[in-house]
Amino acid sequence: MTQKTVLITGCSSGIGYDAAIGLRDAGWRVFASCRKQSDCDRLRDMGFDAPLIDYADPQTIRDGLAAVLDATGGTLDALYNNGAFACPGAVEDLPRGGLEAIFQTNLFGVHDLTVQVIPVMRAQGHGRIVNCSSVLGLVGMKWRGAYVATKFALEGLTDVLRLEMADTPIKVILLEPGPIASRIRENAIPHFERWFDTENSARRTQYDALKQRLYHDGADKFQLPASAVTAKLRHALEHPRPKPRYYVTTPTYFAGIARRILSTRLLDAVISRG
Repeated sequence: MTQKTVLITGCSSGIGYDAAIGLRDAGWRVFASCRKQSDCDRLRDMGFDAPLIDYADPQTIRDGLAAVLDATGGTLDALYNNGAFACPGAVEDLPRGGLEAIFQTNLFGVHDLTVQVIPVMRAQGHGRIVNCSSVLGLVGMKWRGAYVATKFALEGLTDVLRLEMADTPIKVILLEPGPIASRIRENAIPHFERWFDTENSARRTQYDALKQRLYHDGADKFQLPASAVTAKLRHALEHPRPKPRYYVTTPTYFAGIARRILSTRLLDAVISRG
């Protein structure tokens, strides 16, 4: 049997790194991409194919995918769009540049890579595209407006793509993790410091609590290891009839139910109480 191939983005740590390890252990040939060359080199030392793909750089998307297809003879069984970052802060303090930057990575780059992969999957007669969304693609939370906006957009774009691909052999799937052990908090710090002028904000004193969470590790009581996402990813990639979306962690299940049965006012109250 020919070894199945998958391209995963954002593999330097956390969800992407665990997915790369888990799928390789399950027999997949994994192309574990990262946006930094140093991380690609580290993964190559571990035996991975590790193309450089930075969602914010269209040329790396083209070159990275070309390298994958060259290695496989022009085929690719699956794409897992995992790479993303957070940019925490109040919406009223979020400058246009910060919003543009996070959309460039969390949505536009994902879309760019996806539409370049679809013709490959059409030609070979099969394929699966899995997009990593979030519990914050289901409900909003204060201080997370930029990230929430990208994940809401990703949910909508993926839902429409799934509908449009229904007449093809390409399956389109969403993963929706809640709190997962990863480096997303630490990785958000440079973006927070770049884009938010907290000292001149009307919410200056309220930022103290956000900074405490951001700069000091405080694991969520519902947090699961990244392997919990990998387990759902394997089902999405290997089951003959994958689900359209997979929830991961208790908060995601709660959010999925709550947004369907609660009024907006009541859901706001529940979320505000934490």
